[in-house]
Amino acid sequence: MSLSHIQEQKIRELLSDKIRTKLKSYGRETTSMPFLARLIQDNEKIAAYSFIHSMATTLGMSIYEDVSVIIASENSEECFRNYGVGGAISKSQKSTIGNIVAKLRNGERKADIKKEIQEVLSASTENGEFQKSGNIADFYMKKNGNEYYFEIKTVKPNIDVFEKSKTKLLEWVARRRKTVSVYLAFPYNPYHPEPYHRFTEVGMMNPPHDFLVGHEYWDFIGGKNTFPELLKTFDEVGKEFKDKLNEKFKEIAKEKLDSY
Repeated sequence: MSLSHIQEQKIRELLSDKIRTKLKSYGRETTSMPFLARLIQDNEKIAAYSFIHSMATTLGMSIYEDVSVIIASENSEECFRNYGVGGAISKSQKSTIGNIVAKLRNGERKADIKKEIQEVLSASTENGEFQKSGNIADFYMKKNGNEYYFEIKTVKPNIDVFEKSKTKLLEWVARRRKTVSVYLAFPYNPYHPEPYHRFTEVGMMNPPHDFLVGHEYWDFIGGKNTFPELLKTFDEVGKEFKDKLNEKFKEIAKEKLDSY
């Protein structure tokens, strides 16, 4: 399956609305960057950097969550962003998960999500309590009767993020008290064309069974060729707004940043 015309249009509208809003509302908080201004010697480039950084912050991971819903909407029974997993977690389940994650971090066991899920499901659920932290999945979809829960993260996290994400994935299983599919997902591979490899990830995840990167994620939720078509849509929107963005950079650049 590839992106339908309706999906492409929805993604274009989403991106266009985000850019228009930022063009209209952006106001530079930083009015003086004396060191960077003297090093770069190009106020327009600094203005572009300032705007792009603000744009990236505004979009955050939410843009990928929104796009995920659009993509999965046509080939799943249901899909949501910021989905409350719900359910209770017992002390026995938390202890089991903590033990698994600690051994993974210390290299005392190899990541095997299927085995880890079975261990969590074998733990006692007695006296379980609702736990607010870790309750929200960035993206959820139900397809062919199967439940899929995703944590979508920035592409170069430290080891603590991997550890917390692994814990959260296993806690989702504990909350649901049945076998469900749980994944840590990155929207793109910063090391392309080389495979994703970051020392903080080694030993903690079990790719591709609980860890999807770039095309693996997008093609997983949308079908074959979803990723290149998604990039094409982003490219088309970028070209549409190129001149307006350049005008904005010039406008911002009129305010000098070397006033010391």
